[in-house]
Amino acid sequence: MAMLRRSILLLATCFPLLAPAAERPNIVLIMADDLGFSDLGCYGAEIKTPNLDALARKGLRFSQFYNTAKCHSSRVSLLTGLYCDQAGGASLSRGATIAEALGSAGYSTSMVGKWHLSKQPTDFGFERYWGHLSGATNFFVGDNSFRLNGEQWKVPKTLNGKAFYTTHAITDFALDFIDEMTAKKDDPFLLYVAYNAPHYPLQAPEKEVAKYKGVYAAGWDAMRNQRHAKQLKNGLLSEKWELCPRPVHVPAWDSLSAEDQKWEARRMEVYAAMVDIVDQNIGRLVAHLKKTDAWDNTLFLFCADNGACPFDRTRGKDLDPWDPKSYWCYDVGWAHVGNTPFRLYKQNQHEGGISSPLIAHWPEGLNLRIGGSSGDPDQTLRPTPLGMVTDQPGHLIDLMATFLDVGKASYPKTVGDRQIDPLQGKSLVPVFKSKKREGHDTLYQHFGTDRALRQGDWKVVAAKGGRWELYNLQEDRTELNNLKKEHPERAQKMIKEWFRIAKDVDRLKASQLKPGSGTLSPLKFGKRNDPGAEKENGGKGKKRKKSP
Repeated sequence: MAMLRRSILLLATCFPLLAPAAERPNIVLIMADDLGFSDLGCYGAEIKTPNLDALARKGLRFSQFYNTAKCHSSRVSLLTGLYCDQAGGASLSRGATIAEALGSAGYSTSMVGKWHLSKQPTDFGFERYWGHLSGATNFFVGDNSFRLNGEQWKVPKTLNGKAFYTTHAITDFALDFIDEMTAKKDDPFLLYVAYNAPHYPLQAPEKEVAKYKGVYAAGWDAMRNQRHAKQLKNGLLSEKWELCPRPVHVPAWDSLSAEDQKWEARRMEVYAAMVDIVDQNIGRLVAHLKKTDAWDNTLFLFCADNGACPFDRTRGKDLDPWDPKSYWCYDVGWAHVGNTPFRLYKQNQHEGGISSPLIAHWPEGLNLRIGGSSGDPDQTLRPTPLGMVTDQPGHLIDLMATFLDVGKASYPKTVGDRQIDPLQGKSLVPVFKSKKREGHDTLYQHFGTDRALRQGDWKVVAAKGGRWELYNLQEDRTELNNLKKEHPERAQKMIKEWFRIAKDVDRLKASQLKPGSGTLSPLKFGKRNDPGAEKENGGKGKKRKKSP
C-alpha cells in the first residue's frame, strides 16, 4: 500500500492535471494559542520551528487567513463553521461541530488539549478526549479541569517516564488516540489538537529556555525590523505594505533601563521556548503518522486562535519560569513583535488581532501549480523560497466546509434538540487545487467593542467602540492610510452592513449594537496606555461625537 501511494504521488507530481482524486483523508487540525502572525520561522520568526517550516515548504501557506481575535470565539468558529454568537457562543446551541458532522459520515473523532467552551468535547461528537476544560492552565501541574473521555483526570508528576508538561502530554494522548482510531477500522479519522501554548503563563523547562539565551537582547524594535525583513525576503508579504511604526503605548527599547531590558528579554526567551516545544511535538505527530502509514492521505492543518496577547498579568517575577509557582506573561512590547507587520493585538479586529498563520499539508490532496498557461486567471499561488503561498483570504469558519468537502459529509440541520444555523464557511479545497475559489463577498468580525467587515480588498474596522476606519488592504494591509474621508459612501455602506450582520445573523444583543464614537478610543495595557482620543484632541479630552 505504501509503495502504491508513493507511485500515485509521483504520477501526480509529473502529471498534475491527470492526478486522481484522493480517497477521504484523515484530518489533523492543530490550533496554537495566542501565537502571533510572525511567530513561526516560515512566517518571519527567529524562533526555531523546523517541523512546521518543513510542512510549509512541501505544502501551502496562507498569507490572509483570519481568526476571530479571541480564544473562545475562535474555537466556536473553528468547530461550527459559524460566527461565534450565531452558533450560540460557548454553548454551541445553534451549531454542529466538525466531530458531529464527520462522525455521522463514518469518521473516528478525537480531541486533545484546551476546550474553553461549555460542557465537554465528548458532549459534542468527540469519541475520545484528553485535556483541560479551562482557558489557561499551569503547564507543570495543571488544574482540576483535566478530563479523559468525560471523566476527571488527576495530573501526575510524571507521564510516560517524563516530568509532566502540558504540551508534551497533549501529544502523548494524541499519539495514543491515533493508534486507537487506526486500529479499530479502516475509515478515516479526525484529530483536533488544541495546544494551550504559547498562552500565558510563560513556563518552560530550563534546558529549553537556555536555547534562547541572549537572542532577544537587541530588543523589540530590532527584532520587529528583523522579522519584517525576513518576511519580505521570503516572499510572504508585499513590499508595498509598510511596516507599521511602533505605537505610543510601546516605549522605545533604548529608553528602558538595563534592568528592564534584561527582564523583557528574559520573558521573551521563555515564550520562544514554548513555541519551539510546540514545534517539537508537531514533529512527533508527523513522525508517528508516517510510521503508521497514514501520512500520505492526511490533511494536516496548523493555525492559531488570535494575534499575540498584550496583557501583562505576571505574578512571581522573582521565580524562574520552570518553577510551577511562577506566572509570567509578556506584554505589549513583544506582542507588537509577534504580530509583525500589523497593528494591534488579541481582541482587536485590526489585522494584528485577526491574522493567523495557516499551513496546509496533504501529499495526496494538494495540487500546487502555477497555472496551466501564461496569464491563467486561476493562477493563485506564489512560489517563494519557503514554498507556495496563497493570498486568497480565508477564515476559521471555512474549516467546517472544507472538512465536509473532503470527507464527503453532510451539514446537519439538527443535532439532538439543537436547531443548526446555515453554514457560513466556504470550502478551501479549490485553493488546495491551485484554483481561485468563490470566496466570501463579506467577512464579518466582532469581539466585544472591536468590529470589522471586509468586502473584497476593502475593510472597515473600529477598536474599543472608537471611530470607524476604512482601508484598502490590497494597497495597505498594515492599515496605515485611513481612506474613510476619501470614500465616505463606501465606508457608510460597509458599516451599515456590519450592523445588519451583527443583528440579524450573529444575533448580538442591543447593548452590543451601540454606534461607535467619532474619535479614537484609548487602548489600555496596564501602565502602558495609548492616549487615544485625548492625544488626538490635543490633550483636552473633548467629548466624543457619536457616529454610525
